[in-house]
Amino acid sequence: MDRISKENYYLDIAQTVLERATCLRRVYGAIIVKNDEIIATGYNGAPRGRANCVDMGYCSREAQKVPRGERYELCRSVHAEANAIISAARRDMVGGTLYLVGRDARTGELLPDATSCAMCRRQVINAGLERVVIRRTPTEYEVVNVEDWVNEDDLMVPRDPDAILDQM
Repeated sequence: MDRISKENYYLDIAQTVLERATCLRRVYGAIIVKNDEIIATGYNGAPRGRANCVDMGYCSREAQKVPRGERYELCRSVHAEANAIISAARRDMVGGTLYLVGRDARTGELLPDATSCAMCRRQVINAGLERVVIRRTPTEYEVVNVEDWVNEDDLMVPRDPDAILDQM
């Protein structure tokens, strides 16, 4: 009997978590693991007590014709990564790994381009997580070192104050 890798084991759990998601566009599940223990789980959905898109029958961003990947502040949902981070203490997450799986809500297909948005990346960084493992196919995944997200952001900021003024 062949055993699945630890990475796929945790990704399978994150994929089960996404079954609770309530978005009409893309559903995500996330789990945070440290020292081989699940610290927290999260899926995307409206804040507690507010109506979910699946209950309302429409997506507020689609109703406003907002393209995918833009204007997340108009979304009713709290993202899966954020919900997992909210559910854990930082001291338990530092050095841990976040496992993320996304699926198209309409087709059920895995999202080969799943990733964390800029807001969630900032939360992952501040949570002290070390890695993010993102499912690409049922057996393939990408491992992101969170330090790379930190460095990418630093590359986007001009170091020269005059360059900032020139852009204004």
